[in-house]
Amino acid sequence: MKRLRRLAGFMLLGLASLSAQAQECTPRIESGWIRQPPMAMPMMAGFAEIANPCEAPVSIVAAGSPAFASVELHETRQVDGVSRMRHVESLPVPARGKVALAPGGLHLMLMRPNAEIEAGQRIAIELELSDGRKLRGEFEVRRPDAL
Repeated sequence: MKRLRRLAGFMLLGLASLSAQAQECTPRIESGWIRQPPMAMPMMAGFAEIANPCEAPVSIVAAGSPAFASVELHETRQVDGVSRMRHVESLPVPARGKVALAPGGLHLMLMRPNAEIEAGQRIAIELELSDGRKLRGEFEVRRPDAL
């Protein structure tokens, strides 16, 4: 009986350890950048890789930045030879996987900057996960001719 209790105790410790590791695991924003428009415009696009080294998938459900009035997840698709953009409600990121926010596909639509945005500037953007956690990343503003 003692041996069985000891085994059960070790199993509980192992499960608690796995649970703590899962809670500590946090996806991250990598290589974030913003394309500076060639002239002053009310919208810009943001790009990055979202890496999820965790055992469970996550979903991005919102985005924001103090530098912009609004930030949304968008996707550009070719439909009948025409480029169309649509708002994305939720962006799944697979367990131990990555999702690319890149020109011509998924991206952040950054609307109505609160001040002039200049090349070289670093802008904080926060992504919200469906479980309420927030991922913060720094996005470098790049001139179009520097891409």
